[in-house]
Amino acid sequence: MFLNKLFSQGRKEQKVTAGIADHLRLLGAACEAFHQAVHAQDRSLARRVPEMEREADVIRREIIGSIYDGAFLPYLRPDLCKFVTMADEVFDLLQETANHFLNVRLPDTLCGECVRVALLNWRMCELLAVTYQAMLDGRDLKEKTLGLRIYEKKVDDIKFGLMRDMMALPVTDFWQGRLLAEFIDALTRISDRIEDASDQLEVIHVSMR
Repeated sequence: MFLNKLFSQGRKEQKVTAGIADHLRLLGAACEAFHQAVHAQDRSLARRVPEMEREADVIRREIIGSIYDGAFLPYLRPDLCKFVTMADEVFDLLQETANHFLNVRLPDTLCGECVRVALLNWRMCELLAVTYQAMLDGRDLKEKTLGLRIYEKKVDDIKFGLMRDMMALPVTDFWQGRLLAEFIDALTRISDRIEDASDQLEVIHVSMR
């Protein structure tokens, strides 16, 4: 039993499932824009993230409203709302990271690894959207969730190297040092939030069996 078959005739349910897909696509587009911003050191690209976050927030409110308006059976509603909220928290953290990027001076020695993390975050967002569609189709999620965990482990490995290299930098400006630390921390936490959201998809998937 899975969502597309279980609720294929419900207009409210279709609105919710389509809304979640739109929200995840927008999250992927924002991660792509941020990766391009870090890669090109282009602050104007990073400014697109808050704009996308505001658009995503409108979609989130519509999804939650539809769920509370009677979409889906009562036992599924809390888990669906939780997933939507967790995906939105990824967006919030991405926006925070983008805001840090607008103000931080990123040393050349850290830039390459930061680009790698931004790319992995983008790939994870894409895979999260694929995992969501697989859940709708009633397909097994194990391979996809494993892929997400592998990506997250790669980010963790890079994070330790970034922290080590950052601590080796000479401190010439306290506030820039603090901004850099906050940027690295936020950038490397995005993958954790994405993995948490994928875990919630598994909860929903199991509850429908």
